[in-house]
Amino acid sequence: MSEPLFSKKNLKLLSDPLNSSNPITVQVLGICSALAVTAQLKPAVVMSISVTIVLAFANVIISLLRNTIPNRIRIIVQLVVIASLVILVDQILKAYVYDVSKQLSVFVGLIITNCIIMGRLEAFALGNRPWQSFLDGIGNGAGYAVILIIVGFFRELLGSGSVFGFQVIPDSWYITNGGFYANNGMMILPPMALITVGIIIWVQRSRNRKLIEN
Repeated sequence: MSEPLFSKKNLKLLSDPLNSSNPITVQVLGICSALAVTAQLKPAVVMSISVTIVLAFANVIISLLRNTIPNRIRIIVQLVVIASLVILVDQILKAYVYDVSKQLSVFVGLIITNCIIMGRLEAFALGNRPWQSFLDGIGNGAGYAVILIIVGFFRELLGSGSVFGFQVIPDSWYITNGGFYANNGMMILPPMALITVGIIIWVQRSRNRKLIEN
């Protein structure tokens, strides 16, 4: 009897990357884009969707081809598949969200070298069936997306006083006794992305003690 599409085992492929095996905060992969594209929330969301799509479909394609790929050229085949999907995604972004595509600049093309994608192709897609590989791709893409969106939200809110480009905190906001809140320009600098990711890791590990190394 075949395994149900959404069995407990399959659902773990979706849920684990959101917590105990998050690709950014636990496996420490894909950090470069977390630092580079999260100064604003919109590019972070678009990058998250792009990586998730590439990862899910690359996983499926490699899973379908896994028994026909000679071991000695598997990395080349994986790169060709990823590059083809990235080119397709890049062209779609340029056609429909050109302003965001310009903001993301070279970072869309650098999805090709994203460690999360290569890691999942090697560790999962080469040894599992297409449906499970698809779920693994969606799960890891979602885990990556959650961190990028959280970082992008706080960096844009505290750095520019806006969310999705809409002003939420005025340039100077009256608080008490004639004091003012000034938007913190430091938040849009790359080091603050690293600090924000560090805070997320600290919160996650304080809530899930199993992630703390002995």
